[in-house]
Amino acid sequence: MTATREHPGRGASPRTARAINDRLALSLLQREGPLTAGRLKELTGMSRPSVADLVERLRESGLIEVVGESAETRRGPRARIYGIVADRAYVAGLDVRVESVGVEIADLLGRTVLRDEWAVPPGADPARVVEDGVALLLGAVERSGTGGRLHTAALGAPGLVDPGTGRLSPFGALPAWHGALVDELRARLGVPVLLENEVNLAAVAEQRVRNFGDETFVLLWIGGGVGASVVLDGRLRRGASGGAGEVGFLPVPAEGGLPTAADCDHGYHGMVGSRAVCALARAHGLAAAGGPQDADAAADAVRAAVERPGAGAFLDELAGRIAVGAAAVCAVLDPGRVVLAGEVGEAGGARLAARTGAAFARISPLRTSFETTAVRGGAILRGAVITAMEAAQSDLFAPAV
Repeated sequence: MTATREHPGRGASPRTARAINDRLALSLLQREGPLTAGRLKELTGMSRPSVADLVERLRESGLIEVVGESAETRRGPRARIYGIVADRAYVAGLDVRVESVGVEIADLLGRTVLRDEWAVPPGADPARVVEDGVALLLGAVERSGTGGRLHTAALGAPGLVDPGTGRLSPFGALPAWHGALVDELRARLGVPVLLENEVNLAAVAEQRVRNFGDETFVLLWIGGGVGASVVLDGRLRRGASGGAGEVGFLPVPAEGGLPTAADCDHGYHGMVGSRAVCALARAHGLAAAGGPQDADAAADAVRAAVERPGAGAFLDELAGRIAVGAAAVCAVLDPGRVVLAGEVGEAGGARLAARTGAAFARISPLRTSFETTAVRGGAILRGAVITAMEAAQSDLFAPAV
């Protein structure tokens, strides 16, 4: 991959030009990994002396270091390989669900240092849950041995994230302690705490893992809850109220009734949420325990059906239900690609994706591919780490002009 050289312009001062070139080099090292000065010269189009000065500046700033040597040519000394100083700072990602809170500590290159999870006791006191959630993150930071170098945290939670205030607006059956936990972390952590809808973070992870770049796709999350993330031309779209992708409220119920602003059980959620999937599995003679938010039970039922030769009818009916909501989304956006994610989408794998694509083709004329997620397990947590990492890199590597 060759980078597009950034031209500071004739009116730019030498200091500004150096800052822009430094940022370009750091961006390449983030994307490409460790590089030699010669390779940086090729990718940036800068002169050899300029690259030498740039490397020296970044080393003196503590942003890059020598990570190895390479023989770029058959003759002469081995070339030094430079990489980002990944332990200059650390980031934290949090996945806040109804029944659990997960945390991951990672370095500036997104490499995991520590992961932990806490199960929220049923009926727990909200104030106690907030306190224990804060303790989970603080304890993870202490155990990670990062030495107080936490730079940014990013948190994913269900609900609407208000674009104006950056605060969570839970609705329906979602617990109010989610928003209180965010507020408490921001008050006590001492570093920026970013907040994003959890399905949007799954799309961030999908985009990074698949290297989608500027591509358009919709990630459809089928699990304990139901949601979608919309990525158009490589950009995540959140909507005017932060509700883009709240497909659980689509008025496409399986049995009469309509959703309300506070309850999506009579909407698309009621067709493909975990409770509906478990009920459908039982109707087809498959074992499925589970309650309203038991995503694991629904995923287990789907996984068992995928592995059982005689369970095609269940998978076909489930795929038909998923296709209904996908058709509604695609009729408006026509993304060309739908990624099935979440516990159920991941458990169904390629077989469920293929059946959903076939069901979709029967009800929609739009050319749309259906694929299973490439992020196996922990997509929300991984997306939170990527979001925090990019924010930290942007701050630490910002041009000083």
